[in-house]
Amino acid sequence: MFWCKGIFEASKLLSAVAIALSNCSSLWAAFVPVHDPSRKAYIGIQNMGTVFTRRFEADGICSQVPRRLMHLEGLYELFVSKFVHSTLDLPTNFFKVQFAMMLTYKMLAHDDYNMKAIDAQNTNSGENLTGETSNETLWDNDCPWSEWYSAEDPVKGFELITIWSKKMVESSLEMAELENASPYEAEKWLICPICAPKLPEVSEWNQIGFASQLHILVDALKMSFKAQFMENFVSADDNSGSENLNSSMVILPPTVSDQVLKELFQEGVQVTYSAYGGNKTSGAIKGAPLESLFAQFCLHSLWFGYCNIRAIAVLWIEFVREVRRCWEESQLIPRMPANGPIDLSTCLINQKLQMLAVCIEKKCEVNEDYQDCIGSEDQIESMTEEESVVGDDSFKMRISCGDFSGNVDSFPTAGDIHYSVKTVSAFSGKHSDGDDKKPSDITRRGSASIADAMMLLKSNESMHAPYTQEAPLMTEDMHEECPQDVEDFSDSFNFSTLVERDTLASDMSAFKAANPKAVFEDFIRWHSPGDWIDDDDLEVEMSKDNSSPRGKLSKRMSKNGNSWRNIWSRSPALPFSEQKPLIDPNREGEKVIHYLETLQPHQLLEQMLCTAFGAAADTLIQTNYGELKQMETMMQHLYLTLPPALKPLQENRLSVDSETIEDLRRLCVVFQHVEKLLTLAASLHRKFLQAPRLAREIFSDFYNFYIPRMGIGLIEEKEFDKKQAVWNEEREVVANMLVQPTANQSWRKVLSMGNLLNGHEPIQREIIFSLHGVNGNHYAIPTATVSLQNIETYRMYICGTSNDLRVALSVVSSD
Repeated sequence: MFWCKGIFEASKLLSAVAIALSNCSSLWAAFVPVHDPSRKAYIGIQNMGTVFTRRFEADGICSQVPRRLMHLEGLYELFVSKFVHSTLDLPTNFFKVQFAMMLTYKMLAHDDYNMKAIDAQNTNSGENLTGETSNETLWDNDCPWSEWYSAEDPVKGFELITIWSKKMVESSLEMAELENASPYEAEKWLICPICAPKLPEVSEWNQIGFASQLHILVDALKMSFKAQFMENFVSADDNSGSENLNSSMVILPPTVSDQVLKELFQEGVQVTYSAYGGNKTSGAIKGAPLESLFAQFCLHSLWFGYCNIRAIAVLWIEFVREVRRCWEESQLIPRMPANGPIDLSTCLINQKLQMLAVCIEKKCEVNEDYQDCIGSEDQIESMTEEESVVGDDSFKMRISCGDFSGNVDSFPTAGDIHYSVKTVSAFSGKHSDGDDKKPSDITRRGSASIADAMMLLKSNESMHAPYTQEAPLMTEDMHEECPQDVEDFSDSFNFSTLVERDTLASDMSAFKAANPKAVFEDFIRWHSPGDWIDDDDLEVEMSKDNSSPRGKLSKRMSKNGNSWRNIWSRSPALPFSEQKPLIDPNREGEKVIHYLETLQPHQLLEQMLCTAFGAAADTLIQTNYGELKQMETMMQHLYLTLPPALKPLQENRLSVDSETIEDLRRLCVVFQHVEKLLTLAASLHRKFLQAPRLAREIFSDFYNFYIPRMGIGLIEEKEFDKKQAVWNEEREVVANMLVQPTANQSWRKVLSMGNLLNGHEPIQREIIFSLHGVNGNHYAIPTATVSLQNIETYRMYICGTSNDLRVALSVVSSD
């Protein structure tokens, strides 16, 4: 293609082309550029296959648009001037011109009008034009992820298109009235979001979010295999760690890490076991609950020092030091429940922290009980001899505090003091209910209550349920360390762990202490009722005092050398207050601290990744995005994808060259796609609270546009331009998104195009004028065979703003 500066040259060239196209019966249109290339002017011709030919002209004004052509009245006169002999005929001639118009308004998100209108004096005064100095200007201030980062609003704004169609205009006065018409009078409204069209690539992580930080955490995992201890990544003198670190892995000043630790170990932040473990959406992921201490540590690590391995090492070392301080000072660990069983579905670090919280709670109970015991002993010593002698002179009331003398091997609880008082009451020969004790009750110890209408088989006495020790808490590695079989027992009723055997022995000792005349069968009836078979066929003579029932042990309990009977025979009669604790909290607490301090870097990073993925997903799912079914499906799919993808991290078989590293990076890409869609869903929901249908339809359109492109690197970017119709009842909601201009904006803008919507003129106006059959003009000559009344003889398309104007004209003629 070449440019023809002269119309005459272009016409000759176009005529030759038209003849050639006509000879081959082609209906294609031919165009020739004319004038200066910056004007983008063309002339063209098209053979219509009949006696008629359509000619085209197109030209543009890129600056200094005449004021007359900024208004509809002037544009109408421009069109009419193409087929009247003189402009003087306009007042005396009326033409039925068909008119259609489309106006485009641009709505910027989160009141960018005000932000962009701030003048230079505000800039000089130091105001932040990004709006980050005030939380009120952040669109996602109340979104769940705002605690960690502020996401860029994916909806930059909206384009509102108002359409007037098929309107007949007979004079320029009607055009002047149309220019003052309200956009509410338009037949149709269409809205289209202005979204960032670029899709994330694997190698591009420009947008800040959970996905980008998780990707960096995966890189830290790969680096973690190059050192044996976390301290190696901090010390610059250790070649094993420093040689693998680049200069970009900076260490933040101590004040930053101190602030993070202060937030993590904030006093008074405690969670109950029910709130800690309940409603955990990511339960299939072996991480830590979102509200737990380790999960919060992982989330803080994502944003600490760009999440590089050196920054993580610094924060982890300080974290472990703070945990040790809590242990040594017997301070409760925040964000960890001190009651309930160990949650074995979580990662090992979280289990260890939960175990430590329980141990600290036990230590606090011991300290309180010891102080109570000392006070009771002082009170007794202050009593006179007459006050201390109760009943028979051979019995003196005494409370033994041997277990509370500081021996850490025994950890009685508040209940132990209660048991000692019950023992004193037994020796005194008095009861709280005023009844006298039977002689057989003198040696009864550790009784909690009388069992439900159960009698001992041999002595015909009421069976007492004893106080027993709580089952010892065990973490996952403690279960693995215990042998699967107990060597001392070879029958089919073996115990899975030594701890279970010790627990059973403790229960038997407590039962013997509470029931001195009990036999093995009595314990089975109380502890394992399923192994006692009542003999209902025997005729049992019941005495007045309800003699004991008859029955027998189950088959497995009746075997010779039964392990339970062997334990029963070796268990002394001791209430649980005098028993050695099944697990020593001091010893277990120190083991937890040792585990945290010697944890290998790759083991830490593996658990951090599982927890960080789960915690990030649990944070995002709290987003309020309305009734967007596609987004709900995407979140469900994410939760189904995470567990199998993260499972290799739980097997402790990774290496620096493992394919799992690349799989995790691909998982980050999937996470980024979901995060982007969720951010869009939240933005649309917030903007269309009063018009939820529009939010659903727009998101559905974008979802169908976006999903086929996930994971595909497209060479050409395709913008999302799907438009959605606005219903009449939704127009007010959409119009209110155009904020009324401020006084500062009003004097800056010259409103010249009319059709204002909330004080804003359209950014673009497109108009089509058309006319069917005009007789007496120099172009169109009617023939007998074809009537011009059925042909659109003149058609003008106009597109422009207040700064530029493009005009295209087509004329049908029979010459």
